[in-house]
Amino acid sequence: MSDGKDETTPDQPESERAQSGEGAAAAEGEPQADAARLKDQLLRALAEIENMRRRGERDREETAKYAITGFAREILSVADNLRRALENIPAEVRAVDESLNTLAVGVEATERELMAIFERFGVRRIDPTGQPFDPNFHQAIAEVPGTGKPAGTVVETMRPAYVIHDRLLRPAMVMVAKAEERGSEPPRVDTTA
Repeated sequence: MSDGKDETTPDQPESERAQSGEGAAAAEGEPQADAARLKDQLLRALAEIENMRRRGERDREETAKYAITGFAREILSVADNLRRALENIPAEVRAVDESLNTLAVGVEATERELMAIFERFGVRRIDPTGQPFDPNFHQAIAEVPGTGKPAGTVVETMRPAYVIHDRLLRPAMVMVAKAEERGSEPPRVDTTA
């Protein structure tokens, strides 16, 4: 006959009755501990899933943002060649030769269109002339003495840098100002002491 009370018999020793009471209390505490443990595991699993979702989203965004990096790096030589072609047509020759001028105008239009496409995809040309040398974006190919500029200033850009969004595609090839030497006479030493 069970009436919800501790099932002990009157002839059971006191120590056994105490243990069975503790056992019942412990048995009642186990489901609460199990529930707390399972809730903790559930919360941790949900947090991990959310972290994975965020990582996946960030990876997808980066992939979309930088997917054309390889293609853009390869096409930069086309942009360089268009610029070189324009720089090698003297203005006075363009003024005299109408067909050469028409060709130059077409090359300029092609270069403008290529730069507009680059801009739409986050690719920008950077000309660092006049800026301090930055090894993260520039590759120095020579130092130029007697420029009158502070040492380390980019005095000429041989090839511009390109970035895609905030990442470097190609460093600029630059010439930098060399530090000016102080007078050529040796330092004086005072020997009158």
